[in-house]
Amino acid sequence: MRILTLTLLFISSIAFSQEFSIEGTLTDAESGVPLESATVYAEKIQDSTLVTYTISNQKGYFKLIGNTGASEVNVNISFVGYENYLKKVSIKESIVQLDSIKMIPAQETLDGITITAKRAPVTIKKDTLEFNVASFKTKKDANVEDLLKELPGVEVDSDGKITVNGKPVNKILVNGKPFFGDDPTIATRNLTKEIVDKIQVTDTKTDSEAFAGEAGDDENKTINITIDEEKNKGIFGRVAAGGGTDERFEYAGLINYFDNELRISALGGGNNTNSPGFSFGELDKMFGGARYISTNSNGAINYGGRNFGGGQGITNSRVGGANFADELGKETDISADYFYSASNSFNNEIRNRENILPDDLFFSNSTSSTRSETDGHSINVNFKTEIDSTFQIEVRPQFNYTKGVNFYSDNETSSRINGDLTNQSSTDRFSESKNASFENRLEMTKKYGDRGGFFRVRFNNDISRDENDDELQSNTEVFGDDPNTIIRNQLTDGEQKNNGFEVQTRLRYPILGDNLYLEGTYTYESDNREDRQSVFDFDETTQTYSNFNTEQSTDFDNKNESSKPEIGMTYKDDKLRVSANVAYVNRTLESDDAVRNVNFKNDFDAVETGLRVNYSFTKKFRSWMGYSLRNNAPSVGQLSPYVNVSNPLNIRTGNPDLKPTNRHSIYLGGNNYDFQTKSGFYAYMNASLSNDDVVSQTTTDEDFVRTTTYTNVDGAYNYNGNLGWNKSKQLDSIRTVTLNLGFNFYGNKSVNFNNNIQYDSQTTTFRPEIGIGFTWKDLFDIDPSYSISSSRNTFDIAAFEDETYIQHTLELQTNFTYPENFEWNNDINYNYNPDVAEGFQRSAFFWNTSISYSVIKDKGLVTLKAYDLLNQNTNARRTSTADYIQDIQSTVLQRYFMLSFSYKFNTLGKKGETDDNGWWN
Repeated sequence: MRILTLTLLFISSIAFSQEFSIEGTLTDAESGVPLESATVYAEKIQDSTLVTYTISNQKGYFKLIGNTGASEVNVNISFVGYENYLKKVSIKESIVQLDSIKMIPAQETLDGITITAKRAPVTIKKDTLEFNVASFKTKKDANVEDLLKELPGVEVDSDGKITVNGKPVNKILVNGKPFFGDDPTIATRNLTKEIVDKIQVTDTKTDSEAFAGEAGDDENKTINITIDEEKNKGIFGRVAAGGGTDERFEYAGLINYFDNELRISALGGGNNTNSPGFSFGELDKMFGGARYISTNSNGAINYGGRNFGGGQGITNSRVGGANFADELGKETDISADYFYSASNSFNNEIRNRENILPDDLFFSNSTSSTRSETDGHSINVNFKTEIDSTFQIEVRPQFNYTKGVNFYSDNETSSRINGDLTNQSSTDRFSESKNASFENRLEMTKKYGDRGGFFRVRFNNDISRDENDDELQSNTEVFGDDPNTIIRNQLTDGEQKNNGFEVQTRLRYPILGDNLYLEGTYTYESDNREDRQSVFDFDETTQTYSNFNTEQSTDFDNKNESSKPEIGMTYKDDKLRVSANVAYVNRTLESDDAVRNVNFKNDFDAVETGLRVNYSFTKKFRSWMGYSLRNNAPSVGQLSPYVNVSNPLNIRTGNPDLKPTNRHSIYLGGNNYDFQTKSGFYAYMNASLSNDDVVSQTTTDEDFVRTTTYTNVDGAYNYNGNLGWNKSKQLDSIRTVTLNLGFNFYGNKSVNFNNNIQYDSQTTTFRPEIGIGFTWKDLFDIDPSYSISSSRNTFDIAAFEDETYIQHTLELQTNFTYPENFEWNNDINYNYNPDVAEGFQRSAFFWNTSISYSVIKDKGLVTLKAYDLLNQNTNARRTSTADYIQDIQSTVLQRYFMLSFSYKFNTLGKKGETDDNGWWN
């Protein structure tokens, strides 16, 4: 019967719908100027259901394309500053050509009030893209993440990371204020669509940048979730709990109280299913550890098995927190949040490494076990006030406290290619640590004149203190011609203190109207760090840790001081923005070791430059590029001549003659979304070239004991980019097909040393991907995708072989919502790695699934889910570099089944009133 019903629905939807197009041109009624970025949309006459929509281009032209079974539709046209246009249009003919439409500027009433008309689905306001939530259909209990997936140009991956036309979203706001810190999924996965009025997308800006009218971050986006004023007072939230096989469990609760501008929220939860942070056990968070072939900055290629348990080992985590936001008067905002997190984790690991030398090979094998416990607290406050329309003050204090306990044991052996042992070691370590830090930012911005001038003072300070006690028992044996045994039974009493601050002043002076500005900035930074590590050997006579070990103890006092004057110019108009600057950096690094009286002082001088260009071909097609020259000084640890012998098999020392690194970087990109064709593309690329790059230089002796220092090299570079194209095709009012194409690439050249022999390695990685989605409203969604990743590592030294690795990844996500109250979700991943070595897992098939049923008038949800249904999850993986090939296998979360129940409640009502139905009705 179910199949028959679906078949009849499919046939009827085709038989009674037709495709139509409506074309026209928009101009200003008074000036005749074409109107770009006006929203044009068609609705059903009987119930105002949205049929289709588009945006006019730079010539004012629009073309509405849609499917409906109706013979007439209402065509609405909306544009900021103009009266709305409404016309009933017959679509009995498939192509309809409208006469030129003259839009009338909006007029204010005698009382100065502009009549509010019906809102369009999409509105473009200067640098803000605004979506009217009511125009986008989702499943009945959708959250904000479900809504975002329906918006044109917006993509959300399985980890909840959001991109808009290819640009990542790095900030989520609710009514313009932060919501539980930096985790966007707390807002997107727990606020329901029904309370949201608008979704606004802008370039990311700080509050002071927005106040002064500065350009924001052109590489990242901010999403502001605007709560519907009709549903902005009351209590809403959700509670959930579940238990499963293998003693798996999860629980979570979130409660929110909104009263107009006042917002109070609290949450709590825990699980032992490797779901970090706060979640209600969503299926899409179960694939948190997914990965494909990747490379790091040193050219290492990682490939092999996949761990979908959210990382290495198994973690039992607990979280709790509260968030507060309010307005203290019309011009003063305050928000604060507290977050508690705790975890217990364990991990057992087997590591086998083949080490490659220019004229030899040796093997290292180790087994290790880690147990850890952590507790953390964080408090964040954001206070912002406008003394008047020209003066803003912002204060952002932050406090963090963490304590932890760690147990670690390790056994390692190294052997020659013929199997002879060269060294072996065993280690047992117990550590306790405490960390407390306080950071604060005070920013004051004063605008002057009416052309965009301002003066700003910013003060940042950072105070922290780390304490650690470390008990170590180790036994290291070195064989060969000069055998040696090192036995250590030690206690390390460590303390690190940091006291740093930054002062920056900035002046922007208008030269030519509000188009050309001269900008001057001066920044002074000072950072003082004390690092004391007192090592005591065990005294057999007194049975205490009382023998001070001078060789391994340190008492560093490090100072990092810099001064940076900078001058620049900015030009902007409606389409173009160009900023250029040049700076002079004077930096002093100083270090003193009171234990050995080892000290050094280095002065560095450098010139830095920057260029940013943004150009808008149209309001929808934008491009950007930038260049920078930055100077990075070596770290104190890389400069200090102190010889670190804490690991007898890997001795490290710094190089006081190191030079700072000069890094040239360039980026460029562009994006466009064509509302006429419901298609969009984005492209992004960045590259950097480094001179005097600081790299490690390791020599290995005949017993395979390593000694590492640092040196400068020239010619290192890296680049990466991604391109994407997507299109949505509405077959009719209930069926939609989407197509996503992507291409990612990465490459680098690194300069390395192997036993004092310098060589270059180059890595290139390409990853094309394709995704197809089919949606049948109120019935199902099917989203298959495929990608292939190819990585190649080449060397200019004959001792190393070039390597190529291929990986195929096939993914399928499905969501079935028929019959009513029923939902079946699947997340299926298949990996195939044809180039791995014998004995290493070449393919794996992972299937997570859940079945849910709504009860209690859709407020309750009963869910049965299965993690790794086929029980194929593994954490075996291989890493390949010029120096070694390494296989690792560690503890992994394996198959389990879980039954859970969640309940949501909502008393939200209009501003100034609440819903009298209460929680349980």
